[in-house]
Amino acid sequence: MERFGYLLKTAYRDSRKNRGKLFMFMSSIILGIMALVAINSFNHNLVRDIDTQTKSILGADIKAEGKQPLPPQCQILLDSVPGERASEMEFFSMAYVPKKDETQFVKIKGVQGNFPFYGNLVTKPTEAAATYQAEGKALVDDALMFEYELEVGDEIKLGERSFEIGGRLMSSVGSVSLGASFAPTVYIDQGAVAATGLTTAGAIIEYKYYIKTPEGFDREGWDNNRERMRPFRDADFRVTTIEDQKRNLNRAFDFLNSFLNLIALVSLILGCIGVASSVFIYVKSKIPSIAVFRCLGMRGSQAFMVYFLQIFILGFIAVLIGAFLGSLIQVALPVLLKNVLPYEVNMRISWKAIAQGVGIGSVVTSLFAILPLLAIRLISPLRTLRSSFDGDVAPRDPIKWLIYLAILGSLIGFLYSLTSDMMNSVIFTVALLMAFLLLFGVATLIMWLVSKVVPRNWNFVFRQGVSNLYRPDNQTRTLIVSIGLGTAILTMLYIIQGLILSNVNSMDAGGQPNMILYGIETAQVEPIAEMTESHAMPVVQQVPIVTMRIEGWKGRNKSEWMQDSIRRAERWVVRREARVTYRDSLEFDETLVAGEFTGSVSEGDSIFISVDKGWAESLDVWLGDEIVWNVQGALITTYISSIREIEFRSMRTRFFVLFPLGVLEQAPQFHVLVTKSPNNSVMADYRRSVVKAFPNVSVVDLGSILTTLNDILSKISYVIKFMAGFSILTGLIVLISSLLLSKYQRIRESVLLRTIGARGNQVLKINATEYFVLGSLAALTGIVIAIVGSYFLATGELDLEFSLNWWPIVIIFFLVVGLTVLIGLYNTREVIRKSPLEVLRKEV
Repeated sequence: MERFGYLLKTAYRDSRKNRGKLFMFMSSIILGIMALVAINSFNHNLVRDIDTQTKSILGADIKAEGKQPLPPQCQILLDSVPGERASEMEFFSMAYVPKKDETQFVKIKGVQGNFPFYGNLVTKPTEAAATYQAEGKALVDDALMFEYELEVGDEIKLGERSFEIGGRLMSSVGSVSLGASFAPTVYIDQGAVAATGLTTAGAIIEYKYYIKTPEGFDREGWDNNRERMRPFRDADFRVTTIEDQKRNLNRAFDFLNSFLNLIALVSLILGCIGVASSVFIYVKSKIPSIAVFRCLGMRGSQAFMVYFLQIFILGFIAVLIGAFLGSLIQVALPVLLKNVLPYEVNMRISWKAIAQGVGIGSVVTSLFAILPLLAIRLISPLRTLRSSFDGDVAPRDPIKWLIYLAILGSLIGFLYSLTSDMMNSVIFTVALLMAFLLLFGVATLIMWLVSKVVPRNWNFVFRQGVSNLYRPDNQTRTLIVSIGLGTAILTMLYIIQGLILSNVNSMDAGGQPNMILYGIETAQVEPIAEMTESHAMPVVQQVPIVTMRIEGWKGRNKSEWMQDSIRRAERWVVRREARVTYRDSLEFDETLVAGEFTGSVSEGDSIFISVDKGWAESLDVWLGDEIVWNVQGALITTYISSIREIEFRSMRTRFFVLFPLGVLEQAPQFHVLVTKSPNNSVMADYRRSVVKAFPNVSVVDLGSILTTLNDILSKISYVIKFMAGFSILTGLIVLISSLLLSKYQRIRESVLLRTIGARGNQVLKINATEYFVLGSLAALTGIVIAIVGSYFLATGELDLEFSLNWWPIVIIFFLVVGLTVLIGLYNTREVIRKSPLEVLRKEV
């Protein structure tokens, strides 16, 4: 203990002249730990609030929902559950605002019963939530009322019926800002839905049934009985309990949590790289002091402990500061994420996140710092008389490999503590290691090329600046790895964001249609087409749609297939209600990939259909296979004669299943019309005319939906870029600290240049050249990695057409290069302003 006290006292005394530099070593750790604690605190609070607020989000204990009224066999099963009941019909349609003579695409909710059972509909006046059903009034979204300057007591017309507005709807149960952005919500009594005339053929209605169970009822046991749930699955009804909702919400935010953890961990790793580099420089500068300690009888292990204590204590202080700042900054995250969360997250201090941050920060920082400190054990007392350093260091130190393994183990352990998935933790750590090795290899290759390529007859200033990239004690590898990784993350985010937004915008470009009318009855087809042409708008597409379900395929019925445990057909394609059309030719956005297309069929002949390639693979069928359809109770046997690939970017109707002419003309059907308006004024006038004459027809403004989608993506990308900023800031701090901490070596070189006759502006140009090339190499390396990674991500995972918007990439490049040059020149200012002897005396 006495010996430890002596080492601690020695470490304290030795650090007095260098505390500013030592704290600079740990500056990058502060930001890394701050990101780690802030993000994990938010994640912990999010999970806690999911557990506590799930009932308010779901509004009930059990929910069953499907695209049709509840079948009798399912109704019997729900009736067996004790408790209070309610139901809801949800669909989209047009609303007419008489006060402004305007129309609006809205989401209508027809409610029956005292729903929600948990949480509240927040309305103004407050009592409107309890009285609107009995009084036959409507609750209208506050944003819609604000846009059209409506007041309580005004009217809104839904289909063929007008409703008095009973209250402003400030928030509804389970509403998510992203979904509500597409269409404002209107609540009415379910008994009034039929009077609107909006539930005719073609209406896409979601039927929801809610139950509030008594205390002690085993919801999970009831829901987990597969035999009991089979009728719901056969009817394509989803049953959700409180427990299911918790799991669904957790899964929904798994990607967000994983991404945020990725950003935090990358920030921490970048900080640790900065620490290792800074400690390496610090050890180099302390070699004379260490040699003196050895001459006085201090063993190598004791010398190592002196400097380890310095680094560990100041590192631990930096970790505590980062944890404190992270706990403060977490307050900003709910503000940034308010548009992607289904409820407001209540932020509290997460001691678990703080403990994780302090623990992992201390361990990883120490491990990264130990690597360059290991050389201290081998420094000879003779170093007081000679300058050679390489001879003191063993070429292969087994302890270094143990440290490397400890770093990998600590990262895997930390990720496992966050994800509870060992395989994903190992995969992510290996991927991070590969990225690091790739950047390190690129940096090494660049240094080797520069050392071999620079001709002797080049300009002295340029040659000297470039040669500095591979001089002793250079920071080329560290800066290219840290700044390159940070630049790669930010550049990749900009590229992917740009690809997504450009694909959205291309949907509304040029001659693309921007309006869809659906729910058109057969008798309304011609009048609506004439109305469209009277507004000087083209009928781009006018197609009939017939709804049907799969009854069987390949000689077996659906029930037999669904009981087959080794079937390859996916459940969604079997259960889903199919909406098909019929025509005698393919469209321009369809490509035949197999078979021959049959456009018509005579009575009594076999019926040959064309199906989408992805749909066929999901059902596990191909050319010649039989599919039996149930069309409103009538069974139709068909055979696949062709396979198509559909291009989904055009704003037109597309169908997985295409029938020939001569089969479905007499089947119950509705029609869809696609058109394009030249401007918003014509669009508004046309939409108003259609809704007045045909209240059952819904007019969807694709342009406004694309604008809303663009806004949503912009908000999400803003959140992502804000979080990625942690990595960029950490990388920049590594850059700043590395350049500042190598100031002594650089100043000595600059002083030598001044001493042998170099002018001040020449020294400035030499350093500017070095920093420009260094920043350029770091930025270019990161950008190239980002472009390659974005290409594979966009084409492989997101199925996007790859293209680049170079302006953000150019801005990122010059930002990194500019900061590098500015910081480097800041280091050189004293050499330029003062005499070489004065600078050297001050620095020494």
